[in-house]
Amino acid sequence: SCALLAPAAGAFGFRKGGAARRRPGAAAQGRQRWRLDGRALQKLPVHMGLVVTEEEPSYADMASLVVWCMAVGISYVSVYDHNGIFKRNNSRLMDEILKQQQELLGVDCSKYTVEFANQDKANQVLNCQSTLKVLSPEDGKADIVKAAQNFCQLVAQQQRTYTDLDVNVLDNLLSSTNGFPDPDLILKFGPVDSTLGFLPWHIRLTEIISLPSHLNISYEDFFSALHHYAACEQRWGK
Repeated sequence: SCALLAPAAGAFGFRKGGAARRRPGAAAQGRQRWRLDGRALQKLPVHMGLVVTEEEPSYADMASLVVWCMAVGISYVSVYDHNGIFKRNNSRLMDEILKQQQELLGVDCSKYTVEFANQDKANQVLNCQSTLKVLSPEDGKADIVKAAQNFCQLVAQQQRTYTDLDVNVLDNLLSSTNGFPDPDLILKFGPVDSTLGFLPWHIRLTEIISLPSHLNISYEDFFSALHHYAACEQRWGK
């Protein structure tokens, strides 16, 4: 994608040390604040991509970002790192999300479904109304190649003709985002000015915001990025 990356450190007041996320007795106050924050935004992304370009991903910090997405009301979340570390260790990430969900959100949510893309793994049900996919590079270009091969096979079997191929047909053949809308917003973490293969077919109209790091990120930094997205004017290529 040739989408422009937003300025990193200065625009959002990024604090490397982060804010204390687990102050005693702050959970109920935090839950109410996050709900109000989500409602106060002029627009909220339906699908948020969390893309880590750093070499050492943090499970705890990524779990915090996922739980904050849940708390403000984002319906779909994709987690991606270019080495596929989160996907290979998805059980560890899930455990951290469950832990932080209980600490930060309590048990008063409705339903939260976690699905790991392209894996024979049963859905895991948590407690909030968001759906998560953990992606790796194989869910990007490799998924497009696989979709093209499947379409060619359908043509060879005379179940399709080459004139049937259009955007909607290809979307339906892609398995990495089955059931997911295209991302509205990507938060890209790290020094690399690239999304490093994250869903290349799906992000042609996606807003991309770059932050220096996901390590020790605070809720204030996360919400500042959401506020920037809510205030931006999207011209859809016009």
